Amino acid sequence: MYLRILITTFAFNLFFFISDLKAADVTIEMLNKNKETKQRMVYSQELVKIEKGQTIEWLPTAKAHNVEILVAPEGYTIPKKTKLSEKVTMTFDVPGIYLYQCSPHAALGMIGIIVVGGDTSNKDAILKEKLVGSKSKKKRDKLVGEI
Repeated sequence: MYLRILITTFAFNLFFFISDLKAADVTIEMLNKNKETKQRMVYSQELVKIEKGQTIEWLPTAKAHNVEILVAPEGYTIPKKTKLSEKVTMTFDVPGIYLYQCSPHAALGMIGIIVVGGDTSNKDAILKEKLVGSKSKKKRDKLVGEI
């Protein structure tokens, strides 16, 4: 009886330990201020290149930030914008370029781009997206130029 409880407890703990080891492939912080660049209202990484199937986790370091995907490649179902101040994890299985923003701070240039699998075939859709504020537009154009 005790041996069965011990084995069950061990198996249960091992399962959760292994589950915790599967962390995000990329972590992006939602920042009020980047200490290195001194920029305000930014994501810690604004251009991220990943492979198909990789995961990105966004961590709020302050309240009132979120993730809203604006443009994605064909075949990807865009989720609703996330709630404010919540940790967000997404796996990207469709190659292409993704454009996202922090809804409350979009006009301040808080946007980011993800390139999945090196596929840039939907670049025109990214460049055509109407963004709020000239700061976001300039940043988008700069990031697209770096792809």
